[in-house]
Amino acid sequence: MLFAYRFLINLITLFSPVIILYRLLKRKEHLIRFKEKFCFFSKKRINGKLIWLHGASVGELQSIVPLLEKLEKNNKIKQILITSNTLSSAKIIEKIKVKKIVHQFFPVDTNQFSKKFLDYWKPSTAFFIDSEIWPNMLVNLKKENIPTILVNGRITKKTFSRWSLAPSFSREIFGKFDISMSSSKQSKSFLTKLGAKNVKFFGNLKYSQSEKGSLKINNFLKKNIIKRKIWCASSTHETEENFCGKVHLELKKKYPNLLTIIIPRHVERVNLIKSDLQKLNLKIQTFESKEKIEKDTDIYVIDAYGKTKSFYNLCNNVFLGGSLINHGGQNPLEAARFGCNILHGPNVSNFHEIYRFLKKIKISKKINNQSQMTNHLTKFLSKKIKVEKTKQKLNKIGQKILKSTYKEIAILLKNEI
Repeated sequence: MLFAYRFLINLITLFSPVIILYRLLKRKEHLIRFKEKFCFFSKKRINGKLIWLHGASVGELQSIVPLLEKLEKNNKIKQILITSNTLSSAKIIEKIKVKKIVHQFFPVDTNQFSKKFLDYWKPSTAFFIDSEIWPNMLVNLKKENIPTILVNGRITKKTFSRWSLAPSFSREIFGKFDISMSSSKQSKSFLTKLGAKNVKFFGNLKYSQSEKGSLKINNFLKKNIIKRKIWCASSTHETEENFCGKVHLELKKKYPNLLTIIIPRHVERVNLIKSDLQKLNLKIQTFESKEKIEKDTDIYVIDAYGKTKSFYNLCNNVFLGGSLINHGGQNPLEAARFGCNILHGPNVSNFHEIYRFLKKIKISKKINNQSQMTNHLTKFLSKKIKVEKTKQKLNKIGQKILKSTYKEIAILLKNEI
């Protein structure tokens, strides 16, 4: 099966110039740094011990910031290499204030590139975050006897089903991890069945994410917004913005000064979003336009990365997207830590344990249609109370999970360094 995977990934690599060109035109790749994916490194490795952490995109990398802050304090670690796949994640990394960090894009997972990557960076330990499983890299890490840890491992039902189609291959690949720390009890069960060894569960590391330095927003803009009745639709996907636009029209009957803030999951869709919403006769403005929000503006679209927390801090009420479509939902913990009331659709299978907990402490509600969402928001908008006790409780849980996770990692690092 590994042979078949290598054949397929090599075949895809042959077409990579066309793929890269397309992604460059779509502004999904860095104009110069895309070459890092083919092992043309833009940063230098310094002498001393280097540890490597890989996360696919923004969410994964934000979840490990508290962990990075702890790792930086380890004097024996001279450099921390962070790799990711997306352009947006690279921009987020630039804002993380950890001096030892160097960022590169993850290489295409061919056998040759993974060997070249490891030969150049020579990590003492490798950490894969969330659901990042790359067979060639894992095989070569094992060959080089580099301890490899899965952190906050997340295996969905869909992912488990796919890996289960090739049980021998899954045991071979998941068995390469020396330690697998799962993000949920379900993921722990799936990882064990897929062949992972030494599987542990301390809790979801995303509970421990810090909000420090995340609340900066233009004061003039802030004054414009807080004068209005506001709610936020975050991490929305195609069709969900239109749904929220229709909800806005209903809510506006009771709250004439209503402003709906939409933060799409993929900001490159902004023109399509504007077009769809304008068909509902809604007035749209965007964050990147830098213009004053007009009194008759209905929808304010955030077409920039890294602004979500700032708007969660301003809003009491948040709808989380990816839940009205067959996507599996988005992680609600960030909104919960700001004490927001959370609404979501029925499709949250990727985070069902977290949503179940938030429902239990009465800060999240499921909606199935436009009418239900309108009714809940009508009630929520009449209040201005943030759920402070929830914020404190989540922080306490997060610190406990972070402590247990770091303790496990520190034992391994002590043995390796």
